[in-house]
Amino acid sequence: MDIGFIGLGSMGHAIVENMLKAGHRVRVWNRTSERAQPLVSLGAEIVDTPAAAFAGEAVFSMLADDAAVADVIDAALLEQAPRDLVHVNMATVSVALAEAMAREHAARGIHYVAAPVMGRPDVAAAGKLTIITAGPAEAVNRVQPIFDVIGQKTCRIGSLPQHASVIKLAANFALASAIETLGEAASLLAGHGVAMTDYLDVITASVFPGPVYAGYGKLIAERRYEPAMFKARLGLKDVRLALAAAEASSTPMPLGSLLRDNLLEVMARGEGEKDFAVLGEVAARRAGR
Repeated sequence: MDIGFIGLGSMGHAIVENMLKAGHRVRVWNRTSERAQPLVSLGAEIVDTPAAAFAGEAVFSMLADDAAVADVIDAALLEQAPRDLVHVNMATVSVALAEAMAREHAARGIHYVAAPVMGRPDVAAAGKLTIITAGPAEAVNRVQPIFDVIGQKTCRIGSLPQHASVIKLAANFALASAIETLGEAASLLAGHGVAMTDYLDVITASVFPGPVYAGYGKLIAERRYEPAMFKARLGLKDVRLALAAAEASSTPMPLGSLLRDNLLEVMARGEGEKDFAVLGEVAARRAGR
């Protein structure tokens, strides 16, 4: 396929690599073009403007947050884009922005597909992402071959893009909750002289198998928060988006409020660039450990 791609952070970079290795033509744009240079050797074409990426059969974007999406993919860009183009937004964005983007695209004859992903950069590099997608069925069908290259599973949620956003936000809320729980458990264990690694051996072999408890538990046990695979400041962004979605639907989320405050403490201590697992340090500090 002839694809455009906007946003080459750690996730976007890994996704584009897999697209190129599968033989697709990919035009890439990033605010700092230097970030795109390593992809040239794999066949990527660097373009000077987002408009140049908004062409071909489909364009994918993986930008940091709502502000970045709204700034880059604005009304002027959509007015220039070819009709019937499919835009796949892979960023984790607010429910409100997903609804607005779907409206703005439809008004200009452009298909908007939400496709946030589950998985960190190492998972993206392995082509093992879980893709949560929602949008017009025909548009999703057109980009499914790309999803098959970059992910191990595509979960189709229906025609409303905002539903994919809600699921991703709820998933990241659950992830943050698990990390908070692990951090508090680590402090409890330390208070009684029990090794966190022994605890992880028990729970990951029984009631809590899988990458979340094993992976984040290991980081907390080792107090190893750099280099970050998923930065705490981005975790705070997602928790805030989940709380905004909750407020819009009059849904109490008391644990979400706790997570927000704990992550604000992380930010206040200048730890926002550290891994999400740094929530374990918040729990340790409160316990005097």
